[in-house]
Amino acid sequence: MVVPIKGFIENSLIEWEGRIVSIIFLPTCNLRCHYCHAPHLVQTPDELESIPVDTIVDKIRQNLGWVDGIVITGGEPTSHKHLAALIKVLKETGIMVRLDTNGTNPLVLKDLIDRGLLDGVAMDIKAPLQKEKYEQISGVSCDIEDIKKSICIIMESGIEYEFRTTVCPSQLDGDDIEDIAKAIKGAERYILQSFKPNHCLDTRMLQIIPYPVEALRDFAASAGKYVDYCCVRGEEGKVVARNW
Repeated sequence: MVVPIKGFIENSLIEWEGRIVSIIFLPTCNLRCHYCHAPHLVQTPDELESIPVDTIVDKIRQNLGWVDGIVITGGEPTSHKHLAALIKVLKETGIMVRLDTNGTNPLVLKDLIDRGLLDGVAMDIKAPLQKEKYEQISGVSCDIEDIKKSICIIMESGIEYEFRTTVCPSQLDGDDIEDIAKAIKGAERYILQSFKPNHCLDTRMLQIIPYPVEALRDFAASAGKYVDYCCVRGEEGKVVARNW
């Protein structure tokens, strides 16, 4: 099994709501989102030192009892051939595993879920499910049908999940967010993340001023008409919109 691990955070209180988790970062991604905050993982991963899996497993075992889970993020984790083998090794410690994905590899996602390897999934939805708009934001050609399949797989999985969107003023507005919410109508959880102008893959994005939090709350309120729960990242404890 060769899955390069390029980053590790031993504990986080904010990555998986209600849980203390560790985070591992896998390199490479098939998208080139202009606002991507991890260009080193996408463009120059070979320049980063790899962390042995055994080191991660040892840390997990040391922290069992107060660390609840581990989040596998990237990059795009599903681009790695031996991802399932890595997850099996992690789950053998008794820890819960959540996968972060962009949803472009639905067959991989379904296989992991069907094999009981995942306890949670977080999927980034970049834009309304229209090819031109999606490719504008993701920076590459995209198969929208794959994105739609991943959404369905996740919503029918029976495991904990959330969808989320990074909201950048130069790329998305309130109507776009509402269109995304319509596409995931009935979803349990939809999170809006504010664009942050730092470490962007496209350095021109550093000049973009993020939406004020009040605008994001308005977007969440509109999106909340279509999903069970919608809020702005960092405000999970505040009820912004519930469709109950």
